[in-house]
Amino acid sequence: MLNFKRYQKNPVDRYVERTWPDKEISKAPVWCSVDLRDGNQALIDPMVVSEKIEMFQYLVKLGFKEIEVGFPAASQIEYDFLRQLIERKLIPDDVKVQVLTQCREELIDRTFESIQGCKQAIVHIYNSTSSLQRDVVFHMDKEQIKEIAVKGTKMVKERAAKFDGKIILEYSPESFTGTELDYALEVCTAVQEVWGPTKEDPIIINLPSTVEMTTPNVFADRIEWMGNHFKDRETIVLSVHPHNDRGTGVATAELSLLAGADRIEGTLFGNGERTGNVDIVNIAYNMFSQGIDPELEMDNVNEIIEIYERCCKIPIHPRHPYAGKLVFTAFSGSHQDAINKGVKAMQERGSKIWQVPYLPIDPSDIGREYEPIVRINSQSGKGGVAFIMDTYFGFKLPKGMQREFADVIQTISEKQGEVSPDVIMEKFREEYLQKKEPIHFRKLKVDDFSGETNSEFDTKVSVTYTNKDKEKSFTAVGNGPLDAVQRGMMETFHIRIKILDYEEHALQSGSNSQAAAYIHMLDVESGKVTYGVGVSSNITRASVRAIFSALNRLELGTEE
Repeated sequence: MLNFKRYQKNPVDRYVERTWPDKEISKAPVWCSVDLRDGNQALIDPMVVSEKIEMFQYLVKLGFKEIEVGFPAASQIEYDFLRQLIERKLIPDDVKVQVLTQCREELIDRTFESIQGCKQAIVHIYNSTSSLQRDVVFHMDKEQIKEIAVKGTKMVKERAAKFDGKIILEYSPESFTGTELDYALEVCTAVQEVWGPTKEDPIIINLPSTVEMTTPNVFADRIEWMGNHFKDRETIVLSVHPHNDRGTGVATAELSLLAGADRIEGTLFGNGERTGNVDIVNIAYNMFSQGIDPELEMDNVNEIIEIYERCCKIPIHPRHPYAGKLVFTAFSGSHQDAINKGVKAMQERGSKIWQVPYLPIDPSDIGREYEPIVRINSQSGKGGVAFIMDTYFGFKLPKGMQREFADVIQTISEKQGEVSPDVIMEKFREEYLQKKEPIHFRKLKVDDFSGETNSEFDTKVSVTYTNKDKEKSFTAVGNGPLDAVQRGMMETFHIRIKILDYEEHALQSGSNSQAAAYIHMLDVESGKVTYGVGVSSNITRASVRAIFSALNRLELGTEE
């Protein structure tokens, strides 16, 4: 049994004045990518300079205007990387690079050395303020911890005054989730007062869930409380930096936006220490799915995946929201049927608004393809097989036929697992289109003599076929070609059949289009029913082929 008694609940701040539950996200936050710092430091094989440059340039392409590039005072490779960005003029004028440093003079000096020549930079200082770290790591009281933050701010301010460029200060009370609210406010306010921000030149106060310790609603309460108690709130950009220890980083970030956060720090797919940082791709696509512009260029998720996996050497999970290989795939039969009907309904209605069951967004909007939406295995039903036949191959199976053919495919899937579209189509040919034994349709001649005689029939057909490789023919009359062929078959083969239903459609547009015909046939003697399918550029010929297909499936074609 789990020894749960070793653990205790983390304190919960009660904020009854909260207003965030009644709010909605209506716009994108300021995004700050920390892929090159927080994300990179958590890689088993960290990026080399060339990979970091490639990732930086791609983040710029995606539309990030703030990018934390590293801890240049603590790592030579990160120092060299930043110098290359500056010296090679790879930083666009509208992009701010962010550099992290502890509140120590030699590190701050080295940090300012690394950003020389940069037009604008965010200097991000931090120190841990949590009660646990004050006790077991630093052995300092509250005043001593606050003094670290104040001294760090003063050192940055002194150097910023001499810097040939714009410096924006970011301060993070690290381990904010484990820090008493009133004390966190006290430290942040002390930093704010030393820095002296204005509405035009604000300070970034970044409140990280360095370790997720409670549910997202509690974090949102803390964010709203801080925002409501800051002095001169308009001079502060309120930022959050959620981690994912409890698996709720995205929820924490989204609720923080409701609670007043202006800015989110995270990584593309959530890479970071332990269970990772918040996943910016996930949040951005969540906004997109609600009709909100995420203000990031994310219309090609496959490209994002390719660059991320190559630079970070980490695969994307197949069930990752939006980006996973399987997230736009349905194995369940009921899901497949609903997707199929939803797509058809949109096409029929000419709807411009995406509304398809089980698919929150149109995969093609983010560079995904429709081909992998439905996958067929033993759990699939008629709707999935019908979707594959329609989407891949253009065959719109009649409703009754969907179950008949799905049973054929299920037999295969129970033996081998997932069945590919190509295998499904090959089985369709075998079962219907190429069902030419024992009788194989060869030629058809139709004569219309309506009004020429007193006969009750107006159509005469001459049908040539092979029966076990012997060429034969019959002539029959009826009310139209299909009726005549049916009557001729019954007389020739001494059988009783009935055509229950007939459907047809074009397989492709244009002058060279072919038609598909479906015949639902009953063997009156046995009560057995089945479908036959025929394809031809001539719809009458396609229909006759479908009759022969059905007859062979019923095993009724024998020697006269």
